Amino acid sequence: MDKAGKRALVGDLNEAFKEAGSVVVAHYKGLTVADMQTLRKQMKANGATLKVAKNRLTKLALQGAGLADFSALLTGPTVIAYSKDPIAASKSAAEFAKGNDNFVLLGGALGTTLLNADGIKALASLPSIDQLRGKLIGLLQAPATKIAGVVQAPASQLARLFSAYAAKA
Repeated sequence: MDKAGKRALVGDLNEAFKEAGSVVVAHYKGLTVADMQTLRKQMKANGATLKVAKNRLTKLALQGAGLADFSALLTGPTVIAYSKDPIAASKSAAEFAKGNDNFVLLGGALGTTLLNADGIKALASLPSIDQLRGKLIGLLQAPATKIAGVVQAPASQLARLFSAYAAKA
């Protein structure tokens, strides 16, 4: 890769890091091409992106991105996963790591907070933003449903009462 390509890669990574809700760093030594393709597909399906870049270029891209400095994790063959959703990248990476021993989570960043491997796994166990939105909407709709039920209850009770009197007569 020539200097212009490296500059472009560093610039693209820096912009991606600025927009990222979280970043996950992992070792991928020993993964086959098919495994990497599977991982990329899983990441893309969950709204995350997977990048393999030279550690030196990743460290340059990290400067000024507003993320915690995870440059100490960038040793050996590393892969970087990031997403706007703070949970998507960690959830995909942790799920893939469960089924593949060659994929080792090292840590990452959640905004300005540095995470270790256990932190990434804990983040992965949280529900996604879409799931939280669904729960919130359900909670907001529940009182309205209960109010409608309470308001309709006296009318239905009166109808049953009149029906019972009509059946007796």
